[in-house]
Amino acid sequence: MNAIDPIVSAPLYAGRTGVFPKKIDGPFRRFKWLVMAVCLAVYWGTPWIRWDRGPHAPGQAVLIDLAHRRFYMFAIEIWPQEFYFVAGMLIMAGIGLFLVTSAVGRAWCGYACPQTVWTDLYQHVDRLIDGDRNAQMRLNAAPWSPAKITRRAFKWSVYLGIAFVTGGAWIFYFADAPTLQRAFWTGTAAPVAYASTGILTFTTFWLGGFMREQVCIYMCPWPRIQTAMLDENSLTVTYKHWRGEPRGSLKEAKNAASPIGDCIDCQQCVAVCPTGIDIREGPQIGCITCALCVDACDKAMASVGRARGLIDYCTLIDAEREIKGEPARPVVSVLLRPRLIAYFAVWGGIGLALLFMLGARERLTLSVARERNPEFVQLSGGAVRNAFTLALRNMEDRPRTLRIAAEGLPGAVFYTDDMAPGAARPTLDVAVPADSTAKVRLYAVVPAAYAHEQDFALIAAPLDHEGRSPRRETHFAAPETEHEDEEHE
Repeated sequence: MNAIDPIVSAPLYAGRTGVFPKKIDGPFRRFKWLVMAVCLAVYWGTPWIRWDRGPHAPGQAVLIDLAHRRFYMFAIEIWPQEFYFVAGMLIMAGIGLFLVTSAVGRAWCGYACPQTVWTDLYQHVDRLIDGDRNAQMRLNAAPWSPAKITRRAFKWSVYLGIAFVTGGAWIFYFADAPTLQRAFWTGTAAPVAYASTGILTFTTFWLGGFMREQVCIYMCPWPRIQTAMLDENSLTVTYKHWRGEPRGSLKEAKNAASPIGDCIDCQQCVAVCPTGIDIREGPQIGCITCALCVDACDKAMASVGRARGLIDYCTLIDAEREIKGEPARPVVSVLLRPRLIAYFAVWGGIGLALLFMLGARERLTLSVARERNPEFVQLSGGAVRNAFTLALRNMEDRPRTLRIAAEGLPGAVFYTDDMAPGAARPTLDVAVPADSTAKVRLYAVVPAAYAHEQDFALIAAPLDHEGRSPRRETHFAAPETEHEDEEHE
């Protein structure tokens, strides 16, 4: 029997060794600044935007009102039964992520992911307090001393302050922001507000301040899922090895017997990487496609008089073309391909469908539930009574009065629990407050001459005659007559 050598594999997890990205300036770095500013401004500022919906609705532009089961977003109000709008937006977000990934790789991860945004913010705090890359590395390697403890305590306090503002901002999406802020600082807010703030403060402080790239490499599933979204036409950050290899410094290039590639092995691409990878080793799970290595490499190439683009966004097909000496395709032709067009068509189609449904939805609705225990009550004189529970929903920001009437139920009169049976009449007026649902227990009484099993419709007509009148089909139950007994026989 032959001995089998044990399989040697890389560990599934490696402890964090610390990444100290170097400061860099360039188009992609400035774009990251812009995206960070927009994301943080939207997150922290949105709950404070006011929106006038009238006296009967909250005045916060974006509000998830769990107590009243509403979701407000500017002029849009979503009710619980309209959750399909939220589901549609989530589907659009997913397809949009597929679209972006198929086009330009992990652009979401590199620019707009919350973990990326807060990690980038914390890395700027590191530079502000500890200095740039070399200073941070020296301080990290230095033994603990009063000066180091003081600096660490100050920096971690800034971390905690940012994390607290982050966690605190989240709760303002679930209640009126000015009111909740006063209650929070006076100790009268709901316990869930303090608990949510505490949990989000800790997670932001720990994940953004200390785990950082470990979250992207080990915790986030998207780096593994994204491979299904990429193809040979996807633009990804690529080190052009056919141009850069073999590497060598300027001094080595002068003394080399054979030609040396454009890569001068300055390590600047590694120094600026927020996850600490070497892009020259090829595609890897730690690359978030932030393109800071492109800025660093372009700057290095400019300093030695060589063409930019040694590290750049490139597709696999264009890489093969460049290896053969052919020019790369225009970016427009790369982006306008069937797969991306299909993604965009589906994404846009869902968006248009949601907009159509939003514009066509009824603002007044009626639902009817017939009481089945008992199905009917026969009164003295032969009249038959059925009971129904009506839910009148007014989704407008003003009160409405609706007139309840029957269609197809001859001789019917109605009364409610608040009325005496003798006060029954053919129509009833029900006042429905703004942005609310009124439930009414309705009794329908039909004279003996018309009391038989039959279908009919209940109509709720607004007295101001604005908008359509909701209508619901239902059934009137009655005892079988002699004629019906003969038919059954």
